Amino acid sequence: MASGPRFLTLADVAEVLNTSSAQAYALVRRGDLPAIKIGGRGQWRVEASQLEAYIERMYDEAREFVDTHPFTEAD
Repeated sequence: MASGPRFLTLADVAEVLNTSSAQAYALVRRGDLPAIKIGGRGQWRVEASQLEAYIERMYDEAREFVDTHPFTEAD
């Protein structure tokens, strides 16, 4: 069984990513982070596995950026 809840609120996502709830909402609305809308008020929920997959994609993108933009120190 999983160690945490299967679904996270946007506030939970924001806490994990150390960002604001508004930024977590923007990730969902842009389609960068898959989520579902539940209940009569349409509250967003993100599956924990989707959040982990998003984090891995961001690591991959960062690695690609670093590889294609090597750091050089100014003389």
